[in-house]
Amino acid sequence: MSGRARAARRRVRTQVAVVGAGPAGLVLANVLLRAGVDVAVVERRSRAEVERRARAGLVEHRVVEYLRAHGFADRLLAEGTRHGWCDFLCTGRLLRFDYGAQSGGVRHWVYPQQLLVRDLIADLDAAGHTPEFSLPAARVHVDGAGPARVECAGLDIECDYVVGCDGPHGITPQAMPPDTAPQGELDERYPYDWLTLLAEVDRGVPGVVYAVHEDGFAGVMPRTSRIARLYLEIPAGDATARWTAARVHERLRTRLVGAGEAVPGLGRIIETGVLRMRSSVRQRFQHGRLFLAGDAAHVLTPSGAKGMNLAVADAADLADALIRRYRDGDGTYLSGYTARRLPEVLRTRDLAAEFLDLLHPQGDHPADRGRELARRLERLRNLAEPGAAGAAFAHWYVGAGPDLPAPHPSESREPRESTP
Repeated sequence: MSGRARAARRRVRTQVAVVGAGPAGLVLANVLLRAGVDVAVVERRSRAEVERRARAGLVEHRVVEYLRAHGFADRLLAEGTRHGWCDFLCTGRLLRFDYGAQSGGVRHWVYPQQLLVRDLIADLDAAGHTPEFSLPAARVHVDGAGPARVECAGLDIECDYVVGCDGPHGITPQAMPPDTAPQGELDERYPYDWLTLLAEVDRGVPGVVYAVHEDGFAGVMPRTSRIARLYLEIPAGDATARWTAARVHERLRTRLVGAGEAVPGLGRIIETGVLRMRSSVRQRFQHGRLFLAGDAAHVLTPSGAKGMNLAVADAADLADALIRRYRDGDGTYLSGYTARRLPEVLRTRDLAAEFLDLLHPQGDHPADRGRELARRLERLRNLAEPGAAGAAFAHWYVGAGPDLPAPHPSESREPRESTP
């Protein structure tokens, strides 16, 4: 690199560098800044792309309470809607699962992820720490003496810690040592995929519908008053191009027979994709001064809508640990990040896998599938009726606990420089 090129590079010194402006990175940055810890955020996508990228829509009770306690939930509370039930549709029978009642009154909030991301970016704007968009991280240095570094095109960030929130294929997971867990212990590929759809509807979806059918699974999720998220089980490895709008509508009509008013009239399909159904969990979420959160640490299927919620839970734990590090000068809690988070992630993965099994009766022959459907119907009835099974599932599904860390007492002093 020439001396002129080196001179053109900006150099920034901060305490925590966050790579990735998704929910995990944005929550972490906002909470740290409120506690007086200096943060810099870089994101490879443009701001417009980040703020319009449609993803999850169900926000757990504990996540909303955490955001509320830290002052980041005003628009969510004003514009989101609360949901406390869903419908299971099996063999044409509609079963209402009142998980709000079975969890003691706890409910989800429906608030599209891109709106939460928009709000969290606006909070960083107000704090004078707008993320650097359209700036992919090229290299992360976390080994050896001296501070950690994140290298981007035209920007070097020197920091105490790097937090990777840039997804499973980002630069930060590549900087981690290889996992030593046996292949298959923490990774799983399912024998089907989900076609993901955004479709116009003639009215808002009143509640989530999970349709279990011999032809395959279908799901209908609320998003806005005129848009719904839909899922359609397809053969593993199938291509999006094979699923024309006419074919999609025909399969949805077949699998949603008996839904009645639970499903609005479906109109134009405005977005189509394929979700390869797999889960992958890293053995470690940290290495030296590098920490991973959200999809960079674990990728789960969308069953139960846990991806974004686990990402925020990671950020909440990591923010608490970093604040303790800078406030008290004690890195013990920070060193235990993986030990605290990995058990919850694995438990969530296992419960989500059980939920998937409930929604996807398998069988090579129609008779096999018929028997499996009858078993699923009985299990669904057991969930829908008040009792221990329904209550346990309700608490997990809605996110009734464990609680996320409470805010630390506010501090007015300037962030102090500290190196590990």
